[in-house]
Amino acid sequence: MIGKIKIIIFVFTLLSSQLIVSQTDLNKTAQSTMNFLLVGTSSKACAMGEAFVTTGTGSQSIFYNPAGLALVSNTFDINLNYTQWIADINYISAAVGWDLSEYGVVGVHLLTVDYGDINGTSLISPAEQNLYPLGYKDNGLVSNVAAYVVGLTYSKLITQEFSLGFTLKYAGQNLGRNTFGTSTVENDASIFAFDAGVRYQTDFNGFTFGMFLRNFSTNIQREEIEEQLPLLFSFGASINLLELIQEKYSEDNSIIFEADFLHQNNYTERVNLGLEYKFLKMFSLLAGYQTNRDLASWSAGAGFNSSVSDYDIAVNYSYSSFDIFNSVNRISLNFSF
Repeated sequence: MIGKIKIIIFVFTLLSSQLIVSQTDLNKTAQSTMNFLLVGTSSKACAMGEAFVTTGTGSQSIFYNPAGLALVSNTFDINLNYTQWIADINYISAAVGWDLSEYGVVGVHLLTVDYGDINGTSLISPAEQNLYPLGYKDNGLVSNVAAYVVGLTYSKLITQEFSLGFTLKYAGQNLGRNTFGTSTVENDASIFAFDAGVRYQTDFNGFTFGMFLRNFSTNIQREEIEEQLPLLFSFGASINLLELIQEKYSEDNSIIFEADFLHQNNYTERVNLGLEYKFLKMFSLLAGYQTNRDLASWSAGAGFNSSVSDYDIAVNYSYSSFDIFNSVNRISLNFSF
């Protein structure tokens, strides 16, 4: 009876997510700043369409649900990520988890954004119209354009099934400078933000559900305008399909399906869908799809896991299709000891 109830809850979650996504009357676009905070950097997560609220474990879960950090497999867990983003923008992120046994798990993470070469321009005076027929002049490369995040995470298993996690992070963005007469204005902003997540795994075919609140903070003041960070609330559920359809199955293989519902302050509701097929606990094939996106849609990837001496090593690659822009490539390295 309990198993049937859990299946109903899982199906209801999927149906509810689709119904909410269909409500597109409310236009919430362009309502936030520092949107680089929403760009996924984990190859495994992005290959699964960023449906990662419950699937993510270890240090890489810090970016998607800090409750997953409590499920580290060794004393130290390290995650390194590189993202070749659109428009010559590159993301580099890293996370480290330290298992303190009964005291929980502590993690730190860092993310940096390289915006590439950006030329600064300025308006011209009427007297300069003949010199600059386009109406502006090129001031050369802007040197102080970048973004970054540093954070501290704590996660703990309350029971063998239930874990929670919290992240305090400091985010900053530099967008060059403006000159007005004799004064110069630096377009820099920085702020503290807070993430929180919970995760619960049942004993029914690996069925797991969780929730994640991301980028909770006060507003940022730029000139006379107050701006919000991209606040995101995610609810996700996953299940092992192989265990569901086969009474007897090999624990070395699994087919994990996850669906995440996203509610955010800068866009209408979305759903991320992800699938992972793992063979012999070594090889993974990944696929994902994101709904209600202007540019992104499907993604895919592959992973390899192995053990060398006392080290567990995992390498993941993802490819994300983007309309108009070039597609996005990501690669990640994870090792624990």
